[in-house]
Amino acid sequence: MKFGIFYEISVPRPWTREREREVYMNCLEQVKLADELGFEQVWAVEHHFLEEYSHCSAPELFLTACAMVTKNIRVGHGIVVCVPEFNHPIKIAERTATLDILSGGRLEVGTGRSATWTELGGFRANPDDTKKSWDEFVRCLPKMWMQESFSYQGEFWSMPERTILPKVYQRPHPPMWVAVTSPGTELDAADRGLGSLGLTFAGFAEQEKKIREYRRRIQLCEPVGAFVNEQVGTTNFLFCHEDNDIGVATGKRLGDTFNYLAAQLISTREVFASRSYQSLGLLPQLRRAATGPDASSEQAEGLCFGDPARIIRAIRRWESIGVDRINFLLNANEVVPQEQVLASLRLFAKEVMPAFAASASKPALAPAAAGGA
Repeated sequence: MKFGIFYEISVPRPWTREREREVYMNCLEQVKLADELGFEQVWAVEHHFLEEYSHCSAPELFLTACAMVTKNIRVGHGIVVCVPEFNHPIKIAERTATLDILSGGRLEVGTGRSATWTELGGFRANPDDTKKSWDEFVRCLPKMWMQESFSYQGEFWSMPERTILPKVYQRPHPPMWVAVTSPGTELDAADRGLGSLGLTFAGFAEQEKKIREYRRRIQLCEPVGAFVNEQVGTTNFLFCHEDNDIGVATGKRLGDTFNYLAAQLISTREVFASRSYQSLGLLPQLRRAATGPDASSEQAEGLCFGDPARIIRAIRRWESIGVDRINFLLNANEVVPQEQVLASLRLFAKEVMPAFAASASKPALAPAAAGGA
C-alpha cells in the first residue's frame, strides 16, 4: 500500500486575490511536508468553472510548483481532460514532457473526459464524443512521447508529420492512468493497460468486484503504451488525530463540506441524455454523508477519519480488496485550519504509514507484451 495526496483546490468565497493565493500556498506547504514525510504521490485535477468546489484549472502549473519544492514525491497530472475542445493532444504531449523533465522523471499522467455539464457545456463539447476522443488521445500520447516524429489522421484530430518536443525524461514514458468515476471505466482502463485511478467513494463490496474484474481483464490487454500499468488507486479523506472523537468529528466536517460542494455540481447525465454517460457517475456517492471507517450502512465505508488505530483498520480493509494506493483529500473550502492539516499529516506518517511499509515494495509496473507499444 502506498499513499498520496489529492487536490481539487477548493476556495471559499469571497474570492479575493489574497484568498486565492493563500489556498494555493497552503496546498504547496502541505505537499512539501508530504514529500518530507514519505508520501508517494501528489495528484491535481483539471476542472473549469466549478465555483468553490475546484479552482484547479491549470494543474500543470500547480504541479510544476510542487515539483520545484519537493525531491521525491511523484507528481500526478490527474486528470488531463482528453477532449479536443479542452486540450489539444499536441499541447498535452508537450506540457507533460516538460513537466516530466522539470520534475526529474517524477510524472504520472492521468487521463479522462470530464463529467459535469458545467464544464462540457462551457467548452461547447459534445458529450456523445468524449469517450471516443479520449480513446484517440491515450493511444496517441505514448507515440508522441517516444517517436522521433509523428503524424496522425483521426476522427477528432489530425496532424502532419512533425517532431514533438521536448521528449519525456522517463523511459520509455511516464505511467498512464484513467480516472474511474463511471461504471465500466475500470474495464476501459484494463483493456488499454492503464492504471485505474479511482475517484469514487463506493463501498468495499462494490470496489472489490470492480478490482477483481480489472485484474482479470488487464491480463488480456493490448496496452496503448510501452508497458502495462497494473495499479489500482482510490480516493479517500484524511484527518488523523490522537483523540478519536476529535478526529472523527473534524473528518466528518471535512467530508460533509466536500459533499455539499459536490452536490452543487450538475452531472452531464442530468442535462444531456447521452449514451456515453449512462449514469450520474461520482455525484450520487458524493451527495451521501461521509463519516468514517466504522460507519453504519447508511454512511460511506472506509473513510480515514479518527485516531491512527481506526485509520489503520480502514486501510487494512482497502488493502484486503486489492487497492494498491490511496490518495487523500486533506481539506475542502479550508474548513480544516492549516495547522491541523499539517498535524494530521505528521501523525499519519508517524503512526499509520509504518504499519504498511512492508507492502509498499510491490512492483508498480509490468512490461508490455512484445508489439504492445
